[in-house]
Amino acid sequence: MKPLPLVWFGALALAACSQSTPETPAAAKPAPAPAASAAKTAGVAARAKARPAFTPPAEADLPAGPLGEEIRLGRAIFTDTPEHARDYVGNGLSCSNCHLDAGRLANSAPLWGAWGMYPQYRKKNGHVNSFGERLQGCFRFSMNGKAPPLDSDVIVALESYAWWMSKGAPNGVKLAGAGYPKENFKPPQPPDYARGAAVYAKDCALCHGADGQGQQVAGRNVFPPLWGPQSFNWGAGMHQLDNAAAFIKANMPLSRGGTLSDQDAWDVAMYMDAHERPQDPRYAGDVAATRVRYHDTAMSLYGTVVNGHLLGSGAAK
Repeated sequence: MKPLPLVWFGALALAACSQSTPETPAAAKPAPAPAASAAKTAGVAARAKARPAFTPPAEADLPAGPLGEEIRLGRAIFTDTPEHARDYVGNGLSCSNCHLDAGRLANSAPLWGAWGMYPQYRKKNGHVNSFGERLQGCFRFSMNGKAPPLDSDVIVALESYAWWMSKGAPNGVKLAGAGYPKENFKPPQPPDYARGAAVYAKDCALCHGADGQGQQVAGRNVFPPLWGPQSFNWGAGMHQLDNAAAFIKANMPLSRGGTLSDQDAWDVAMYMDAHERPQDPRYAGDVAATRVRYHDTAMSLYGTVVNGHLLGSGAAK
């Protein structure tokens, strides 16, 4: 489908989806007092600075023998998921499309920043998850596929790769460069679709295509699709504006991360995430109910109206 102009979202308050008022903006929270805001900013900066740094082991240090073979299999799955885990994927994406440098790169949700944080409670599915369950979610949402069994070769190999990548890292400690850098990362103005379209044309279309469908060579993604039937679905973390904006700011354009302004990163995240994509697999026949249950946040465009089109209702097949 063609891009549609986006309705106004005041101060990041997106349309609250309901059967009767799908375009009613959510109530804006009052701005904090300047002193309180400054103190909060200082506290966030101090916490980020206090996080320990970590360098993953070099690939040349991969062990020999059966364990090394399992770790290498995990790396192969991670970098070419459609080839090595084809039974569980529903699109052409690989794990390394969002976790760059084979899951090694800081500020692109590296594996070494995630392994030691599990088990943990996840609001997304309402229970304490093992690391294996977290990987299953990636297949279900980002890969728009199905979850491999926890004892499958795919999950065991990916766990082995993440374990090896994290050797020497403290458990239960948020490391510098883990996840995407979202702390104290807000746009000067509410994100805007039209501005985002201009940023996309200037800085993104060369690799991802004017239509957002990426580029392929010999049937393999060189640059991944950002929306449409071969992209991540409406349940994936990258459909959330703050995740997408933080990833883009830190890592895009490829090899030129950090060159976009905060505003540009938020605007182009809005543009990307305001396009249709495969349905959330938790959908049970009603977009409004699905938004209320799983997407009731200003960071999700699912179930909001874009120029008369209800996002999520025309999901690509």
